[in-house]
Formats: sequence, C-alpha cells, structure tokens
Amino acid sequence: METIRFGTDGWRATLEEFTAPRVRMVGQAVATYLADEGVEDPVAVGYDARETSRGFAEELTRVLCSNGFDVLLSDRDRPTPLVAYAIADRDLAGGLVITASHNPPEYNGVKFIPGDGAPALPAVTDAIAERLAEPDPLPESDHGTVREVDFAAPHADAALELVASITGGTDLSELTVAYDAMHGSGRDTTDALLERAGATLERFRCERDPEFGGGSPEPAAENLVALTETVTDDDSDVELGIANDGDADRLAVITPDRGYLDENLFFAALYDYLLQDASGPAIRTVSTTYLIDRVAEAHGETVHEVPVGFKWVAEAMADHDALVGGEESGGFTVRGHVREKDGVLMALLAATMHADEPLDARVDRLLEEHGTVVQDKISVACPDSEKSRVLSDLEGAIPETVAGTAVEDVNTADGFKLLLADGSWLLVRPSGTEPVLRVYAEAGDEERVGELLEAGEELVEPLV
Repeated sequence: METIRFGTDGWRATLEEFTAPRVRMVGQAVATYLADEGVEDPVAVGYDARETSRGFAEELTRVLCSNGFDVLLSDRDRPTPLVAYAIADRDLAGGLVITASHNPPEYNGVKFIPGDGAPALPAVTDAIAERLAEPDPLPESDHGTVREVDFAAPHADAALELVASITGGTDLSELTVAYDAMHGSGRDTTDALLERAGATLERFRCERDPEFGGGSPEPAAENLVALTETVTDDDSDVELGIANDGDADRLAVITPDRGYLDENLFFAALYDYLLQDASGPAIRTVSTTYLIDRVAEAHGETVHEVPVGFKWVAEAMADHDALVGGEESGGFTVRGHVREKDGVLMALLAATMHADEPLDARVDRLLEEHGTVVQDKISVACPDSEKSRVLSDLEGAIPETVAGTAVEDVNTADGFKLLLADGSWLLVRPSGTEPVLRVYAEAGDEERVGELLEAGEELVEPLV
C-alpha cells in the first residue's frame, strides 16, 4: 500500500488504501502526539456525508478514548469549518475530521486540526506521521468518555454575530437565494443559516447521497448547471446562487448577469466590501489573482502572497493581522473568525454583500476601475512519485519567453510562477490532493489566457 502521507489538506486516498486499520494508526499517532505535547483537553471528531465516514469517525473515537482522551463526536455529518470553530471556541486539544472534501465517493480522508482551529502546519503533520503505529490502549479504567454534540448551533450564532458586526446587520428578508449542497455536509447547515438570517431559500441537492449523485461534490461551473440556469433565468425570483463543496469549507457564487462568478472576482469584491468600514492587508495564494493587489493599492493596503494551501494563508493572517485571506479555489475567511476556510460563514457574508449591493454591480465597478482580469487553469496528469523529479527538470527548462512575451521574473514560492513583461503570468505547481500538475494563467482576456495555458502544457508535458 501507498505510504500514509499528509498533503495540502490531510491524507486522502481511495477506499482500497483508506482502511479502518490505517485510520486507527492515524488516531493513535494523534493521541501519541497530543500526549507528548502534554495536552489533556478533549478532542473533537467530525465527519462528512460519505457512506464510510461515520464508521471511520467512530474508529478514531475509540482509539482516542482508549488513550485517555475525552471525545466530542459530531451528532451527524457537518461541515469541516464547524469542527474547526468548535475546537477554538471550546478550547479543545484539537480535532480530527473524516472527509475527502470534493473528491469522488470512492475516496475518503482525514485531517488533523490543532487547538487554535487553524490548519495544521507541516511541523505538526510531520510529527504525527512519525508516530504512526498500531493502537496502544491504556487500561480500561483510564479510558476517556464520548459525548455526541451539535456543532451547528454555536457556529451559526457566531457567524450571525460576526457578519452583523461587519455589516451592521444580517437582515436578508428581501433576498431569495438558491442553495446547492451537492448532497454534502452543507445541507441543513448553510441553508439553515441563510434562512435564519431571513432569506427565502430554494434548495438543490439538499438530501444526503453518499454517492453525490454519481459525481464529485466539486462546486465547479460544469457541476452547477441547474443552479446557474435558475439564477440567470429572467423569470426567476432567485437573486443569488450559492453552492458548497462536499465538506462545505469552500463556496461558489452564482449571479444573475455572470452566472458562475469566478472565485478571484468574488475575492476582490469581498475585500473591497470589507474595506468600506475596516482596514488591513489581504493574504492570497500564489495562484490567486493580482486584482486583489490592485484593490489593496487603491485603499492604501498591502497584500501578502503565500504558497497554495490554506495552512499558509492562516499562518500569514496571524502574522499580519490580516483582514481577509483566501484562495482562487473558493476558500476564504475573515478577521475575527477561526483561521480556517469556511464556506458556511462565507455564504452568509456573500448574501449580505449582495443585499447591500448586487455582486455583479460591484464586480463591474472594480473591473472598470482596475482593468479586466481573466484566469483559468488546466491539469496535467503526473504521478505523485514523479512530481519532485518533474519540478527539478522544469527548473532547468524555464524559457526566456512564453507565448511570445519575455519572462521578467520567476517566483519559486510554490512551483514556478513565470511573471511576464505584459503583466500576465503562468504558474506550474504540483497538486497536493491529486496526481496532477496544475497549470494556471492570468491575463487581460480569455484568448491570452488560452495561449498561456497552451504554452504551459507544452512546457510541462514532455517532462512528465
């Protein structure tokens, strides 16, 4: 079997590799790590809507309890950010979540969240990986207890309070929202929060289906056709569409004029909105749009760029007291909340923003002020075992020009980001969750982005 490896967001594998004995090894490693750190507080365990997730969560619970830890086990599948919030809010030792996020149903995964509720940094996941072992239970008299808890209500209260403090209120009584849970853990959570804020809801795929309707719970444009048709229909009363991925830590936004709103444009609109009444820098990943930088400059603020992975966003948010942090893949959080991407909180904030000013109008204004920005990406198949070798080979193959434009600089914070003389850029980096290399491009129009992606593919494919 493949080695248990903690990637960008935990360990994910197909169910051939992700087995109960191996999950128990992860549970024992976390228990040993916490004991070695001298931590005795309770541990949270959560899980997503997959068929096997509750069973794996119970395996973790048994291992933790047999090592003397009390466990707060989610009473049902819930979004990952609710577990992260509970960890920080209740001063827990940390938590484990069984989830494979947007991966197809034949996958599952597990991630460890430390006591601050932010994603675990490599020093922590490396320490856990070093402690992988068969369970080593204490005498039964020293076992911990298990209590099933509702992680939803405290998170909803906090989200409503935070958004009200940012916006002055969360009255969505004039707004009709279409929500697509993609059969994942956002159902009865994100939609319930929006309804509690007064919105009228039209629901899509808000029934649990462990097979996710035969697809992947990935809120990409091609997977949200029905939601998009509803929001963009001139005869529809729906004014905004929102979707979450499988564990609801990310979101997609659908608007009447644009349909699927590019996550980069949403990030820019979000930052611009927050800067109306607050100040502070933004944190973005190396794959996220430079439009964020233009918004920051217009407000006299700064932007800090980090590698892909929300753990780096979270770390930089703490270091710089940032107002907002996000990724082009749809993961965001804001100051005052747990430093973990939260598609539930962001759904409420997106709806509140839209009620204040239609998102299409805000984006139109930003693009008029700062110039059009277009971004896209493709994937090139590459086994995990070959990624390091391909990147090493790529280092010696960086061209002087890309698609007819000179390469002015190369950023190596995460893969290779080629900064071009016309202000566009091309990025090649390894995926932390799939056996592919990601190729990203940003430019002033779709045609130019297509040229850059084609050039990037031609650069990478011979090396794989």
